[in-house]
Amino acid sequence: MRDDIERVLIDEAVIQKRLDAMALDIERDFPGGTLVVIILLKGALVFAADLLRRVPRQLEIECLNVASYHGGLESSGKVDFLDRHFPEVKGRHVLLLDDILDTGRTLHAVERRLLEEGAVAVHTAVLLAKDKERAEEVNADYVGFEIGDEFVVGYGLDYKGRYRNLPYVGVLKPSAV
Repeated sequence: MRDDIERVLIDEAVIQKRLDAMALDIERDFPGGTLVVIILLKGALVFAADLLRRVPRQLEIECLNVASYHGGLESSGKVDFLDRHFPEVKGRHVLLLDDILDTGRTLHAVERRLLEEGAVAVHTAVLLAKDKERAEEVNADYVGFEIGDEFVVGYGLDYKGRYRNLPYVGVLKPSAV
């Protein structure tokens, strides 16, 4: 797998240090009560596990399976909700976790749906946010790292289901595509 990586963009130690700071920000911004956390699968799973272990409060954790890349290098432009069950959010504050903010379509669609389902407020946290113009006007409340507009894998992010288990974020070689 390492041979498929052009370069390491963010190494594991840097990621872990940033997650410490993000957890402190989340704890500061959500005093008291149980927070509903919704993890977007599969990409945000590694990020969410490491981040949420650092948040010293009562959490109700739910997962939501959505897809927009469908195995390609770019968003398809369509966000599909793949689960039959939708988390109960009526009257609750929600923290939505995703791996990467790219076109904005996924966060926009899920946030809109959560508000339609009765969430009081939806706050978003992403490991990565690409510095690019978005198809939807959306910003994350908590961002691990701003990156350029390149295709990255590792730390939960994948290409065709591979590379999620890399402990860092790396740029995939064009020859690996």
